Amino acid sequence: MSLFPGDWIIPDWPAPSAVRAAVSGRQGGVSQGAYASLNLGDHVGDAPEAVAENRQRLRTWLPAEPRWLRQIHGVTVVDAEVVRHPPEADGSVTRLPGVVCAVLVADCLPVLLCDDAGSVVGVAHGGWRGLAAGVLEQTLDRMAVAPASLMAYLGPAIGPEHFQVGDEVRSAFLEGHPEAASAFSAQIPGKWLGNLYELARQRLIAAGVRRIHGGSRCTFAEADKFYSYRREGATGRMAALIWLESAAGE
Repeated sequence: MSLFPGDWIIPDWPAPSAVRAAVSGRQGGVSQGAYASLNLGDHVGDAPEAVAENRQRLRTWLPAEPRWLRQIHGVTVVDAEVVRHPPEADGSVTRLPGVVCAVLVADCLPVLLCDDAGSVVGVAHGGWRGLAAGVLEQTLDRMAVAPASLMAYLGPAIGPEHFQVGDEVRSAFLEGHPEAASAFSAQIPGKWLGNLYELARQRLIAAGVRRIHGGSRCTFAEADKFYSYRREGATGRMAALIWLESAAGE
């Protein structure tokens, strides 16, 4: 397969050779204005024909059309190979080569997962609601392998310098997980800066996943590279993608 476009993020992790993964950048598409240019979200107000063209361009870099989801900040995780029409879900897994798992993001944390054997891959959409409610744990359960055999990559998300939240968000994470307190720093009364990366690491480690990579890119701060809902309001979406190559490497 050809190299990905230069502004895509390719995970730097020791995944098996059969595992392919990437997070698209915001350049290289046809969308205009607030959505410029490679917006892949069909639910954000962009022109449908522009999104269709952008998705077609994306498709040229992939073995198949991604199995898109209708993300609702929940914990439902599906088997991507059975997806025909986008279901309401916030994660997917597959064991079938050539099936592309995908989530759309623009500040929420995409978490890519694979096992050492290269037999199963998955992706989760980690907004704060989903992380607090257990979307990562549900994804691990759906992968159905020993957590110690898994590795994770944390893709670009809003960084801890910019993710301001209220007491209710902090409380949602601390319920049953007192260690989450270390992921929040106090600001003005009732406001905190939250670290999505640290919150995800804590949940993964508690579930038995010890090898965690990535977690250093901020969608809010890097406006030329990433869409950010917190920064822009009306904006596009990037795709976090993972799949298994066929035995022939196609």
